[in-house]
Amino acid sequence: MSPFPKSTVLGYPRIGPRRELKRALESYWDGRSTRAELDRVGAEIRERTWRRLAELGLEGLPSNTFSLYDQVLDTAVLLGAVPARYQEADDPYFAMARGTAGLAPLRMTKWFDTNYHYIVPEIGPGTVFRLDASKPLGEVREARALGYETRPVVVGPVTFLLLASALDRLEEVLDCYAELLAALAAEGVEWVQLDEPALVGDRTPEELAAVRTAYERLGSVSARPGLFVASYFGDLGEALPVLAGTPVEAIGIDLVRGGVPVADLTGKTVVAGVVSGRDVWRTAPERALAALAAVRASRVVVSTSSSLLHVPYSVEAEPELDPALRARLAFAEQKVAEVVALAATGFHGSAPAGPSVPLPGPVVAEERSPYAVRAAAQAEHLRLPALPITTIGSFPQTGELRAARAAVAAGTLSQEDYERQVEAEIERVIRVQERLGLDVLVHGEPERNDMVQYFAEHLDGFAVTRNGWVQSYGSRCTRPPILHGDVGRPEPITVRWATYAQSLTDKPVKGMLTGPVTIVAWSFVRDDLPLRDVVFQVADAIGEEVRDLEAAGVSIIQVDEPALRELLPLRRAAQADYLEWAVAAYRRATSGASDRTQIHTHLCYSDADQILAAIDGLDADVTTIESARSGARILGAVGSFGRGLGPGVYDIHSPRVPGAEEVEDLLRRTLKALPAERVWVNPDCGLKTRTYEQVEAALANVVTATRRLRDEL
Repeated sequence: MSPFPKSTVLGYPRIGPRRELKRALESYWDGRSTRAELDRVGAEIRERTWRRLAELGLEGLPSNTFSLYDQVLDTAVLLGAVPARYQEADDPYFAMARGTAGLAPLRMTKWFDTNYHYIVPEIGPGTVFRLDASKPLGEVREARALGYETRPVVVGPVTFLLLASALDRLEEVLDCYAELLAALAAEGVEWVQLDEPALVGDRTPEELAAVRTAYERLGSVSARPGLFVASYFGDLGEALPVLAGTPVEAIGIDLVRGGVPVADLTGKTVVAGVVSGRDVWRTAPERALAALAAVRASRVVVSTSSSLLHVPYSVEAEPELDPALRARLAFAEQKVAEVVALAATGFHGSAPAGPSVPLPGPVVAEERSPYAVRAAAQAEHLRLPALPITTIGSFPQTGELRAARAAVAAGTLSQEDYERQVEAEIERVIRVQERLGLDVLVHGEPERNDMVQYFAEHLDGFAVTRNGWVQSYGSRCTRPPILHGDVGRPEPITVRWATYAQSLTDKPVKGMLTGPVTIVAWSFVRDDLPLRDVVFQVADAIGEEVRDLEAAGVSIIQVDEPALRELLPLRRAAQADYLEWAVAAYRRATSGASDRTQIHTHLCYSDADQILAAIDGLDADVTTIESARSGARILGAVGSFGRGLGPGVYDIHSPRVPGAEEVEDLLRRTLKALPAERVWVNPDCGLKTRTYEQVEAALANVVTATRRLRDEL
């Protein structure tokens, strides 16, 4: 095999600079285009990616990083791990991702500590692994026809099986990987990248033994490409000497989040991740060069710390940003240029001493009354029925609303006319909920483009982009704000719309806020302060909004924290400290509310059962949480939860409408785990991505099922 190229990246954005993939996917799903047209758009995005990476001077071009939905789902298809119930669907791939009218989709959760979501593989006793290498081989051939030699990227066997909770199937899966290596070698591929991010977490001796078994086996394949095992999002720790003891030729190490390893890796190529794949700040060249020079290995290659999937395409698409801020930024294209420039230096340099930033002392927040006292005051004030029905906040964002928002930005629609449209949509949402029979209403958030960006646009210290899109899952993209300065709230943000909605109905309408941890987690955050300091600044701003909503007569305020689990450190040793200050930040934001003001929070799609004690510690009066998509697995952990809880009964990330019997079954299971007086009824998440037709049909079934159980109670 030839030496590993001097510069590479572990992956690249795949939605297209103008979200071409999103539009093509949604057109195909809606029946407005064919699969051939969708595949054509995918091929155009891949060609543009390879061409641009080559133009920037990158030597090692990756392939098979493009996906029509998710790389973990692609790996399940590669290995033949398609559950039998999907195999007869018109399109089994998207049936697993999104479901069909008669099939629920596979479970979805967060990719380690990022806001990217992956489809969780389902491997059962009847799963028979059979290699289908058509996608990675097809992309190698496709790139070669365009004049590019590439390195296929595949999720590694250990990470794939750990995500599927099926490590006992390692030997069978390794047969497929060995077959894949042979097929790639026959195609003339010189290097393959196997991604093993699970190895940066705490691993048991048995799991480390599986790593050794896997890579000794794959390293022994007689005709194969060079093996590059990529890790990212942290320090390999005890997994590094295990990998170093196997025949793999190259090991990827995250030097941004993990630091320089002390191990002597003579005999190995180290693909050194010194350019961050997770933020948008320019790389300090002196620090990167010092890290590169400190690695002890036979060969050191310059790379990004992770895939660039997590950042936008190019700063050049943001001419409206403040020039001083733009000068500090690097998106995917600029990060590739940094990798190429660092590779050309010869790795000489030293890191200057950074400024010392003192950590603050413990945060002491004003405490609310005990939950029992608050619950009694709220029951007297709100007078809600048993099993109160609510939604999470957002209602469908119509094409008319998006067009109106774009027209305001373009200057073709006045702010006054836009606000009248928003008011009309709020009234529509209120009337729909009243007609269906919901108990606690929402205003639908028609004025919001995104649950984080909307607040960033109204807070000091943030900048927002026009084209800085990042994939969250499938066709869903977000534009993470850039938190670059001190945070402040110059004026109320949500009070006008909440009070307008409440004026339309006698039923309580929730005030809707995004929590401080989530605002920070879903932004690109300044790197000159400890993360907790930044979160506390945001918490103070949200706390001001809570007090203003309450003063305006809003009796229920929801402060969402769906990213609470997401920011949890991958290593257990750091988790307790994080949870302590994250919970303190939430309580800091909500502690000013009176006893009769009911505080809600919401979490979704993030294995929240793993941090249920911390969720309870938030001290919210009611927590709504994803449950339907994951098969109600949260119910096994909620017995000790001491407050109101609404495990979701409707998976909103699938277009299918659950029947009333399905909802009733989920509610009965909930009532076996929790006393009825603490159970709430709600969807898994917000309804923004669904249509009104889907939402009204699903909520009608939710109401029907709830009323049946109320009659029994």
